[in-house]
Amino acid sequence: MDWVYRQRIGPEWGSGGVFGLTYHKGVLYYTLSMEAEAHFTRDDGYERVYRFELVGPGPASGGDTYNAVETVDEYIYFGGWVHAPAVFKGKRGFIGEIDFRNKYSHLHEYCVYEDRVRLLWSDSIHHEYEWAGEVSSIVYDRVNDELLLARADGTRNLGVYRVSRSSGRAEQASPTPGLKGALFQEYPCFDIQPNWRRGVDGVQCIDPYSRRVLEYRVDNWASISVDGYGVETRTSGYALSAYTRYWHFFRGGLIVGNPLEPDIHPPVFVRLLDYGKTPYGPLRTNPLELAGGLLVVFNSYTHGYLHPPVKTPEELEKVSISSWVSGPTILLHITPPTARIVMALGARVTSMTKKKNGIVLGTNTEPNLGGLDATPIDTGTRMLVEIPEHVLLTAQSPPIVFKVHGSAIGDNAFGGIPLTGYRDPELRIKASLGNKLEIVEYDIGLPPSRLSEVVYEVKPGVNKIPLRDFKNIVSFRLEKQDPSALIHIVLE
Repeated sequence: MDWVYRQRIGPEWGSGGVFGLTYHKGVLYYTLSMEAEAHFTRDDGYERVYRFELVGPGPASGGDTYNAVETVDEYIYFGGWVHAPAVFKGKRGFIGEIDFRNKYSHLHEYCVYEDRVRLLWSDSIHHEYEWAGEVSSIVYDRVNDELLLARADGTRNLGVYRVSRSSGRAEQASPTPGLKGALFQEYPCFDIQPNWRRGVDGVQCIDPYSRRVLEYRVDNWASISVDGYGVETRTSGYALSAYTRYWHFFRGGLIVGNPLEPDIHPPVFVRLLDYGKTPYGPLRTNPLELAGGLLVVFNSYTHGYLHPPVKTPEELEKVSISSWVSGPTILLHITPPTARIVMALGARVTSMTKKKNGIVLGTNTEPNLGGLDATPIDTGTRMLVEIPEHVLLTAQSPPIVFKVHGSAIGDNAFGGIPLTGYRDPELRIKASLGNKLEIVEYDIGLPPSRLSEVVYEVKPGVNKIPLRDFKNIVSFRLEKQDPSALIHIVLE
C-alpha cells in the first residue's frame, strides 16, 4: 500500500485527506479524498481500490471528508459524497468553481469475508449550485438493526436519516440537521445544527423504541460553562460516549453530560483550545478510545478561504482570519479529571484508527478551501503514519507555542490550555493598552470543576505572566478588547 499521496487529479475545493480510517477484521479501510478512492488493504498486502463506479461514471472526485464510517459484524459501512463524474468549470484568473449537478451523497457496504462492495443508497438533486446533504456520520442503531445518517452539509434533504441495512430504503428520522453523532447507551445521538455558521445548538437523540426525537437545546452557553463564559462559533467536530456521558466536541471545546436525563449528569461546556474566530478546532477528524481514555484531535488548519464571492470588508476579514494558524495540531489524551497533550503534528490529522498495537493517522499538509477556491487537483500531501500505542501513553508533553490575535478573540474568553505535564508554561501579551487579564483554572473531571481564578494587571507593551502554579486547564479573558494585541502561550 502507499503511505504518501502527493498532488493528484481531484477537482474540488483545495485538499481532502485520508478519511474513514478503520481497521476491522484484518482489513484497513480508508477513502482518499479528493480523488474518490476507497482503499481496502488486508494484512497479507492484498489491496482493493474502489473508485465509486457504482454511483456514476468517472473520473470521480470527493468520496468523504467527514469520516462517515461504521462497522457491523463482517461489514464496513462507508458514506460521504462524490462527484460522478466530476465537472471542473475551469479557472478565471485565480477563481475556480465546480458544477454540482453530478454530486451524490452515498452509503456503501463492504463485506470483509467476500471482498465485495455494494452501493446501499445514494441521493442527488442534480443542481448546478446546490446539493443534497452529505453523509457526515453513520451510527448503527443496534435495537432496530438500522443505520442512522447525519446530514447537515448541504442545501436540501437535511436532517438525520435511517437506512435499512438489507434494502437500502431511507427515510427521515429527524428534520433537524446534525453533522456528527455517536451511540449513547442504546440511543443514537447527534448535534443540533440548523445554522452551520453558528454550529452546535444542542444534542438530539433518536429513541430506538418510540422513534421519537429527544432534544437537549442550549440557549445560553455561558450558563453551562465551567469557566463562566460562552462560545459563539461552535462548528461541529465529532462525538463519542464514555464514562456514562455523551461527549460532543466542537470548535471552542466540548459539551459533556447526559442529554437524555440532564438531572442525572447535567451537560457542561468545557472550553478547550479556543482561539476565537480562527479555524483551529476538532474538525473533520475523529476520536479514538485509548487505554480506557479518549484520544482526541484538535486541528490547526482544517478550513481555508482565499477568494470570497463578494469582496466586502467583512468577507475580507474572514479571509484573513481563516488563514491564521494558531498552533500545531495536537493529540490530547483525556483520562478524567486530566487532559494531557501527548503529541504535536502538522496542519491536520484527518482520521485515525487503532491497528493491533499501533495507532494509524491520516495526515494532510493543506486545508479544505471555500468560496471560489476550487482547484482541478488535490493540493495537499496526504500521508499515513503509524505510531506505537505505548508511545502515546508514555510520551512527555511536547514543547508548543500557541499564537492568538486580539482581533480574533474580541471580548470573549479564549484558551482552555491543558497544562498537565508542563513545568514552566508562560503567557506573553504584547498589549496596546492597559488592561486586566482574568485566568480561570478548571479540570475535565466528571463533573468538570472550576478550581480557581486570578486577575493580572496588563500594561502597554510586553507582559510575561507565569503559569507554573496552574496544573490543570486554564482559560483567559481580557477585560477590554485590544484588537492589536498579540498573545503567545508558551508550553515547555
